[in-house]
Amino acid sequence: MTCHAAFIYSNEFLNYHFHSDHPFNQKRVMLSKDLLEKQNLLSEDDIRAHRTATDEELALFHDKAYINTVKQAGISNLTADESAEYGIGTEDTPIFSNMHKASSALVGGTLSAVDAVLKGEAEHAVNLGGGLHHGFKRKASGFCIYNDGAIAIKYIRKHYDLKVLYVDTDAHHGDGVQWAFYDDPNVCTLSIHETGRYLFPGTGHINERGIKEGHGYSFNLPIDAFTEDESFIQVYETAFREITDFFQPDVILTQNGADAHVNDPLTHLCTTMESFERIPLLAHELAHQYCNGRWIALGGGGYDMWRVVPRAWAQIWSVMKTGDIQRGPLPPDWGSEWQSESPVTLPKVWQDDKKIVPNIPRKADITEKNERVLQSSLKYAKNKLNGTR
Repeated sequence: MTCHAAFIYSNEFLNYHFHSDHPFNQKRVMLSKDLLEKQNLLSEDDIRAHRTATDEELALFHDKAYINTVKQAGISNLTADESAEYGIGTEDTPIFSNMHKASSALVGGTLSAVDAVLKGEAEHAVNLGGGLHHGFKRKASGFCIYNDGAIAIKYIRKHYDLKVLYVDTDAHHGDGVQWAFYDDPNVCTLSIHETGRYLFPGTGHINERGIKEGHGYSFNLPIDAFTEDESFIQVYETAFREITDFFQPDVILTQNGADAHVNDPLTHLCTTMESFERIPLLAHELAHQYCNGRWIALGGGGYDMWRVVPRAWAQIWSVMKTGDIQRGPLPPDWGSEWQSESPVTLPKVWQDDKKIVPNIPRKADITEKNERVLQSSLKYAKNKLNGTR
């Protein structure tokens, strides 16, 4: 299946840069784009220019006082107490020059992706520079200043009045987006993430189901540390299919953090590229089945920026463009161009050798525990679905 898709990109995305030693490095986006170009999967005709989000668009989710604080921080006009109140100037989310402008560019890229799809200019669109799911209404958190996913959903609800299914496969819980729509029955959030017992932000429990009219439209799958492909894929596919059937969305928005990989330095999950191939393939399938193809994908976490993120994110675009994943060798000129900068040996093929996953003695216990999490999380949706059909 060949689809009309839009790839949102700007070199401005690289300006979202805390400092040279910070794990969040938007060079990942450029590496992914270059891999696609060298694989002959991405051309100038596919690339759409982004726009910068306006203050009014940012305020669809964020408090205006917070937006003004971010502006002041980026021009070194903020006290330590003022920055602490809003979660900036921390070790995770330090202040950098012109941070408002850089953050607004990422949000604008996501809104450009939304408009490309919902105005009928493309069936699918991707902004790999987005996916900053930890940002809150009045506070930065977890490397995230403005929450482009939450703003995009508010934008969709205001301008298109569509029901949105948000699916987050980052290893960290998609807390900022979940809380933004915790009482909204027109937005369903699904997050599959490593349990917060050992990992930031510590939320995303099964019993976080929403409140008021939004009760029952928040789904969390906190899987166990050291989860491998087989269990991850089984949980992801079962939940995504059943929740989509339950919610009947008009559009699907996915956050595609690539930090569940075994090589990621910040998390404890043990998946390989097999999981990152299944993630976009299923999103593509369900978008066509339920939403007339309307699928918008964002980036997110992912801190092995050389071996993991480019391949994982490139597969999203491959599925959007061709309906399938890439297999076999990577383009040799991609490796030869970037190896001198990489501190690790770059991969030469799209797929992983399963030997990179260490022996996990508790594999059977982990799989059983994840299955219990899945069934408990889906219980409400199943009961409601059975009661209405």
